[in-house]
Amino acid sequence: MGQRILCEVHNCKYWGEGNNCHADVIYVVSQKGKHAAHSDETDCKTFVPQA
Repeated sequence: MGQRILCEVHNCKYWGEGNNCHADVIYVVSQKGKHAAHSDETDCKTFVPQA
């Protein structure tokens, strides 16, 4: 079963209608090392601006 990945960054290359992410792989990192306590301590490295 596939997962639905949501994204609200409309200027991302992988953004699709309905706020769906169309990237094959999602890469998220923590700003605090290997652990994060809150979502605002993370970054999506999959983001690529639309050309």
